[in-house]
Amino acid sequence: MQKRRLGRTDLSIAPLVLGGNVFGWTADEKTSFDLLDRFAGAGLNAIDTADAYSRWHAGNKGGESETIIGKWMKSRGNRDKVIVITKVGSDMGQGRRDLSAAYIEKAVDQSLKRLQTDVIDLYLSHWPDPATPYEETLGAYQSLLAKGKIRHAGCSNLDAGQLRAALDVASLRSLPRYEVLQPAYNLYDRSSFDGPLRDLCLAEDIGVISYYGLAKGFLSGKYRSEADLGKSQRGGGVKEYLNPRGMRILSALDAVAERHSATQAEVALAWVMTRPGITAPIASTTTLAQMDNLVRAASLKLGVDDMAALDEASA
Repeated sequence: MQKRRLGRTDLSIAPLVLGGNVFGWTADEKTSFDLLDRFAGAGLNAIDTADAYSRWHAGNKGGESETIIGKWMKSRGNRDKVIVITKVGSDMGQGRRDLSAAYIEKAVDQSLKRLQTDVIDLYLSHWPDPATPYEETLGAYQSLLAKGKIRHAGCSNLDAGQLRAALDVASLRSLPRYEVLQPAYNLYDRSSFDGPLRDLCLAEDIGVISYYGLAKGFLSGKYRSEADLGKSQRGGGVKEYLNPRGMRILSALDAVAERHSATQAEVALAWVMTRPGITAPIASTTTLAQMDNLVRAASLKLGVDDMAALDEASA
């Protein structure tokens, strides 16, 4: 599978990143292993997780996803073939989002232990932390880079002003900059990335791996009324998309999917892969059939007319 370079880093990733947020939540360990095997067997190579995944599930405390991924890599002996992306800064019981140097130094060792690896390929600040200056956070990453605990640093959920400020601090203080951004982006949720944030990423050659590629599952086409929301544990988050614009987008997806004998999810992800500034979308799955959809999406080529129809419907 053809790889794409992730910004200025030395990481080359397949055009789709596997989301690990379901591991230890809607996918138990055995199911997660099966999904990861299918993912790797198809030539995909990057997995996104976070220390907080899946802390929200009853009985969990956080780190479950990292633990499953670590066990899988050890059992398969394939650490050198997998690009591991994880995140720090979410509330793991400390009572707030935290990107202080002291917290990062502690959290990275816990993630490394769960992942059963010596180095994290890409370590992301999960959320903005207004209480901690960029200089302190980037200084912590400088220390981790020097110690060989991480290979690159990035960020998630920053807007254009915040990212610009972080880049300026890195330049002024000779600190490592954020090389990768992880924003929410899909056919429905476009406004926060399209525009100044996308333009900044393009100008600064920042890699972008976007999440919510299927709008919490809405763009799979299986949720078309409130009666459909009970189809999965994640259905409750889809209600906001059940409006005229959402239905217009689904109609366009239906038409393009039919032309390509593809699923709506495959088309929705293929659209993201072709967008300016996007290196690869992140998508998660809980079944092997859905995993096969993700694999097909990575090789689906949309035509000019397809893109125009989808752009118009989602404008």
